[in-house]
Amino acid sequence: MEAELEQQLIKIRVQATSKAPHQQQHAAMLLAVEETIKEQGAPAEPASYFATLLTLLEQQAGTGPKGLSGTIIYLLSIVLPSVSHLMLRAKFSTMMAVLSQSLDLASADVALLRSVISCLETVLAAQDAGSWGLPISQGTFRSLLALSTDSKPKIRKRAQEAVSALLSHPPPPAVVHPAAQITARFVIDTLSAAKSDAQAALHILQLIKSTDMIWPSEEFGSLCEALMQLPKLNMPFVTTLSFQAIESVFSSATESLDEDQFRDLLIDIVDLKPNANDPLASEAWLKIIQKGYTAYAQISPDACFQSLPDLIDLIIPDIELGKPSTREAATQCIWATIRECIPDSMLGSAGIGQVIKTLASGLSYRYRESWALVFLLIAALFQRLSKFAHPAMDGVLTEVANMRMEPEFELKNEADAVLGAAVRAIGPQAFLEVLPLNLGGDLRKDQAGRAWLLPLMKSHIRNAPLKYFVDTMLPLADSLSAQSKQFASKGREIEAKVFSALSQQVWALLGGFFNVPADILNSFTPSFAHRLAVELLESPDLRPTICGALQTLLVAVHTLANDDSGLGPLTKQQALAAQTHLAQFAPDYLAQLFNVFAQSPGANRGYMVNTITAFLAVITSADINATFARVCAMLDEALKTHEPPAAAELTKGYLEAHSPPNAHTMMDLAIIMTPYLDAEHSLMLVRAAHMLAKQSEDQILQKKGYKAISRLAEQPTGSAAHQLIESTLSADLIPMLVESAESVAISSRRERLSLIALLSRNLADDQLHFIPAMLSEVILGTKEANERARSVAFDALLTMGKRMSQGGVINMAAVTGDVSVNDESAQQLANTEEFFKMIAAGLAAQTPHMISATIAAISRALFEFQSLLSVDFVVELLSTVLMFVVNNNREIAKSSLGFVKIIAVILPKDVLEPHLGEIVTSILKWSHEFKNKMRLKCRHILDRLVRRLGLDAVEKVMPEEHMKLLGNMRKRQQRSKRGKEAAAVGGQQQQTEGNGASQVEAAAGATAKKTFGNAYEDILYGSESELEDSDDEEPNTLAAKGAAKGKGAKADRKNGNAQGPSAPAKLSGAWIKEDAEGPLDFLDRSAFTHFSTTNPTTKERRTPTAPKMKGGKF
Repeated sequence: MEAELEQQLIKIRVQATSKAPHQQQHAAMLLAVEETIKEQGAPAEPASYFATLLTLLEQQAGTGPKGLSGTIIYLLSIVLPSVSHLMLRAKFSTMMAVLSQSLDLASADVALLRSVISCLETVLAAQDAGSWGLPISQGTFRSLLALSTDSKPKIRKRAQEAVSALLSHPPPPAVVHPAAQITARFVIDTLSAAKSDAQAALHILQLIKSTDMIWPSEEFGSLCEALMQLPKLNMPFVTTLSFQAIESVFSSATESLDEDQFRDLLIDIVDLKPNANDPLASEAWLKIIQKGYTAYAQISPDACFQSLPDLIDLIIPDIELGKPSTREAATQCIWATIRECIPDSMLGSAGIGQVIKTLASGLSYRYRESWALVFLLIAALFQRLSKFAHPAMDGVLTEVANMRMEPEFELKNEADAVLGAAVRAIGPQAFLEVLPLNLGGDLRKDQAGRAWLLPLMKSHIRNAPLKYFVDTMLPLADSLSAQSKQFASKGREIEAKVFSALSQQVWALLGGFFNVPADILNSFTPSFAHRLAVELLESPDLRPTICGALQTLLVAVHTLANDDSGLGPLTKQQALAAQTHLAQFAPDYLAQLFNVFAQSPGANRGYMVNTITAFLAVITSADINATFARVCAMLDEALKTHEPPAAAELTKGYLEAHSPPNAHTMMDLAIIMTPYLDAEHSLMLVRAAHMLAKQSEDQILQKKGYKAISRLAEQPTGSAAHQLIESTLSADLIPMLVESAESVAISSRRERLSLIALLSRNLADDQLHFIPAMLSEVILGTKEANERARSVAFDALLTMGKRMSQGGVINMAAVTGDVSVNDESAQQLANTEEFFKMIAAGLAAQTPHMISATIAAISRALFEFQSLLSVDFVVELLSTVLMFVVNNNREIAKSSLGFVKIIAVILPKDVLEPHLGEIVTSILKWSHEFKNKMRLKCRHILDRLVRRLGLDAVEKVMPEEHMKLLGNMRKRQQRSKRGKEAAAVGGQQQQTEGNGASQVEAAAGATAKKTFGNAYEDILYGSESELEDSDDEEPNTLAAKGAAKGKGAKADRKNGNAQGPSAPAKLSGAWIKEDAEGPLDFLDRSAFTHFSTTNPTTKERRTPTAPKMKGGKF
C-alpha cells in the first residue's frame, strides 16, 4: 500500500475515540471494511478497499441512511487517488450511476458534496479521451460546472478546484481538453447574463482566472467578446476580475487568433483603460497589456513595434498620477514592452526616436515624484538599444547628466544607474564624446568639469576597445600627472594632490578596459606592455590598479580559452590566440613582479600573489619550471647569508613598512608556484622544505617549510606533486615529522598539523604507524591558544579516525623507530575502538594539560564515530571519564564536564538512564563553584538530562541536599513557558493592532540563539547562554533587585508611563535632555552634553529650597 494512503488511514483509525460523532463513524466504517477484507482473504491494497466500499455504496443506494452513504463516499474520496486508472475506467459507469444520486443540492450537506466532488474529479481524471465523449461524462462535468457557481463557498471552491485540475491536464494525446467546448459555452452563457446575475459572473471569472487551459479556437472570439463587455457594466469587482480573466486566457490567444483578430482584441482592451486612481483595475489592465503585447510581438513583430510609441504614451501618465502600486505596475509594463517589443531589426530605425521622445518626456518637472521609475525605464532602453543608443539617446544622456550635477538633486544613485547603463551600452568612447570630462588645460570657464564620471565609469566598462585607453586615456593620465608634478614644484600641494588623484582615477579605468577587450592582439603591444611594467616598478600607488587589471585580463582570457560553450565575448579560438599572445609577455612580467614582490612590505603583497598566479596559469610548463629553478637558486644564495630576524622585525607595524628578508620572499614565491611544478622541481621544493622544517633558528622559515609540503600534498590525486608526496612519505616525510616534533615553533604548529591531516588521508597499510606516532601531538593541538590551530588539530584527529576505521595493520614497533622488529605481538589491527584506546592512553599523562586535551579529543571523536562503537565500549569510556569529573584540577574537570555534556545528548536513552545516578553524583561536585562558569556548566548538563529523561528520572537520583537545584530548574521551566505564552499573545495583539514599532522593539529585544560552526560546538557551547545567572543569586540579591524594580515602576507611574516596567525596552539607549531656554541646537558644539545614556525622567528631582526660620529669616 502507498505510504501516503497508509498515513491517511492511520489518522482515521485513531479517530475511533474521538468526541466528534462523524469522526467516530468514519473510523468505525474503515475498521469494518478492513475486517471484511481480512475475512475475504484479500490483500490490504487500494483495489481491495475500493471494491469493498463500492459494493457497500451500491447496497446503500436508495435505501440506506444518508449518513452511512456519506461515510462510504468520504472513504472512497481518500482511497480513489491510489487506485489504478484501468480499474477506474472499468468501473466508470457504476461509479457515475451511484455518485450521481448524491448530487442532490437540495438535501445533501456540504461535507457529502465535497466528498462526491473529490470522487468525481478522480474518476474523470482517469478516463481517456474517448470516454469524455460519453453523455454520462459530459453530464457529470456539467454538474461540476454548475457547482462551481454554487452559493455555498466551500462547495463552490472545491468544485472550481476540480474543474481547474481536470481542464489543466487533458487526457493524452489531446492538447485541448475534450470538455473545453462545454466549459467555453457554459462560461459564455453565464457571462452574457452578468447584468442579471452578477454573482454567478463573479464566480465564473474566478474559475477562468484559476484555470490554466487552452481554450477552443472556435469559441475564443465569443469568450473574449463576453469578457470585454463586463467592464462596461460599471461594477468594480466585476471589472477587476474580468481584466484578470482576460490575462489568464491570453495563453491561448496566439494559437486561437490570427494577426488581425489579435490586433483588434488588443485595440479593444486598450480602449478599456481604467482610471489611474483605481489601483486594482489599473494593475489588472496593465498586466493584460504587458502579456498581450508580448504575445503580439511574437505574432507580428513589425506591427507591434509600430504601435509601441502610442502605447507608451498612453501608459506613462500612470507613472505620474497612479497610486504607488499602479506606478510600479506601469513601470513593469513599459519595461517589458521595451524588452520584448523592439525587434533586433528595428534597433537602428527611425521609429526608435518616437519611443525615446516619449520616455524623455518623463524627465520633465511634472514627473518629479516618479523620476526614480523614469530613470529605470531609460536605463532599460539603453540596455535594449545597446550600441544603437548613440547618437539617438545623446540628448537624454546629457539631460540626465545635467540633472545629476545639480547640487540639490536627491536621486544621484538612480541617475548614476542610468549613466552606468549608458557606459555599458555605447562604450566609454561614445560616452565621453557626449559627456567630455573637461579635464584638459584648455578648459573654458563655461565648461563644467566632470571628474565625477571617472569612478562611475570604472565599474561599468565591459568589452571596450583597449586601443581607446592606449590612445586617449593614457595620455590624459600622463597630462594630469605632469600637472600634478608642476603644481608640486610650485609648492601648491592641494592642487598637486587633486591632479594626482585624477590621474590615478584614469588609471583605475584600466581594469574595465582589460575586461575581455576584442582587440587584445592589436592593442596589447610590446610598447604598452613595457609601459605597464615600468609603472609597476616606479609607481607604488599604481601597483594595485595595474596588478588587478592584469589579473582580470588573464583570468578572463584563460577561462574563455577553456570554455566550450562559445557564449562569451570571444570564441574559443580567439581566446586561445589571446592567451598565446599574452603568454609571450609573461616571463618578463614575472621577473618584474618578483622584483617588486621582494621590495614590497610583507603586509601588502596579496594582490601581487594573485597576479603572479594568473600569469603562471597561461605560460608553458617549461617556463614555469625554469623560473622556479631560478627562484630556488636565489633561495639558496639567500640562505647562505640569512640571519633570523629579531622579534621587533616580526611585528605587524614593522612588516607594514619594511620588506621581509630575501629568504622569506624566495620561499613565498616557491610556494606560489607549487601547483604548476613537475616531479623534478617538486622534489627540489621538498628537499628545501625538509631542511627548513628541521631547523629551529628561524620560526618563519620553518613555518613556510611545512606550508610548502602541505601545498604539494593538497594537489589533485595523480598529479606529479601528489605522486612525489606518496613516494617520499615512508622514507622521508614521516621520519622528518617524527624527528622534528621537539623543535616545532609555536607559529608553525598550525601548518604542521595541517600537513599531518593531509598525510593521514591516504596512508597505506605499512604507513599506519604514522597515526600513533603523531597522535599525541594532535591531541595537544586541540588545546592550542590559536583558534585556527585548534580547528586544524580537530580536523587532523577526525582524519586519523576515518583512516583507522577503514582497517589495516599497525606496526607498533615502527612507532618507536625500530623498523627491523616484525613480531606479531607488535601488530595491531586498525579499527575505531583501537583508535579510541590510543587516544585514551593520554589519560595516564603526568600533566593536567595533556589529560584535559585527551578528554577533549575523546569527546570530539566520540561525537563523530559513535555509530562505529559498541555500547559496552562507550559505557566503559563514560565510566573512565567520570572519574576525572571529580578531579580537583579545574582544567581537567572542565573538559570532563564537556564530555558529559556530549554524552547527555548523543547516547540513546536506554544506555544513558542506567548511569544517570553516577553522572549526576559526579557533576554535582561543581554545583557551587562559580569560577570558570563551572556551576553554569553543571546546571546546563542537568538541564539536558531533564529534557531527555524527564524531571522525575533525575529527581530519583538527586541527593537530598541538592533538591533545591531541581526546584529552581522547575521554576525556571515554568517561567520560561509563561514567557513564551505571553510573547505569543503579545505578538498576536501587535499583529491585530498593526503596531509596527512594537514589532520592531520586540524583535530587537528578542535574544537570538547563538550557533557555532558545527553541531559538535553547538552542543558543547551553544546553550550555556540560555541559562540566566539570575537563578544563581541569593534571596537577598533578588529582594534588592525587586525593590529597585518597584522603585522604577513607581517612577514610571509618576512620570505618566502607564505601561510601567513591563513595557518593551526602547530600541535606543540614549535620551535627549530638554533645554529650558528653548529647542536644542544640534549644530552647537555643546549639543552632545544634552545626551544621556540613562532616562533622566526616572530620577527624582528635588527643587533646592533655602532653609527658613520663623519670620522668614535664614
